[in-house]
Amino acid sequence: MGDIKERIAKRVAKEIKDGYVLNLGIGLPTLVANYLPEGVDVTVHSENGFLGLGPAPDAGKEDTYLVNAGGQYVSILPGGMFFDSATSFGIIRGKHVDASILGALEVDEKGNLANWIVPGKMVPGMGGAMDLVVGAKRVIIAMTHTAKGAPKILKKCTLPLTAVGVVNEIVTEMGVIEVTPEGLLLTELHPDYTIEQIQAVTEAELAISPNLKKMED
Repeated sequence: MGDIKERIAKRVAKEIKDGYVLNLGIGLPTLVANYLPEGVDVTVHSENGFLGLGPAPDAGKEDTYLVNAGGQYVSILPGGMFFDSATSFGIIRGKHVDASILGALEVDEKGNLANWIVPGKMVPGMGGAMDLVVGAKRVIIAMTHTAKGAPKILKKCTLPLTAVGVVNEIVTEMGVIEVTPEGLLLTELHPDYTIEQIQAVTEAELAISPNLKKMED
């Protein structure tokens, strides 16, 4: 699983452009920061009130006042800054975040996203996800293709939605899928899989790009 998550994170990192203001969701999306292309300078935002997050601090050098929205210890780069929640969400809602990278429980063919609750299970809350997927200029979902063998890319989400029609792209260990007005378009396929194999674990129908590329690790 570790390698699969790294594969996804590496591929998502290729979507990040120089100068981006970027928000990384908890879990797998935080790995994207480890694989940013050389020469690409980004500013990482955290909705609990930071711009300019740096890498995780070495053990023993954590500052208990510096945690990201997921409660993980972080560092601040030179030029980074702190502010209150009103300012932080003003940055998001003002569309100053270029890309939001999040995990998902379910995504469907309309670009609808469910990623915050499974009814009956305890969760800490939606956090900033609802604002991030509406306010960011681009929303990329980084997730494993299935959960315990069950499809996570569906014709229609069954779980409570985080937001409607917000997802631009889905990256899994099997391929890269673009959300288009006509449905889901497979643009890259990892060589470990065939088109038939990825469709077999995708409930929604995948259109195949005429320019289908190999997804690289």
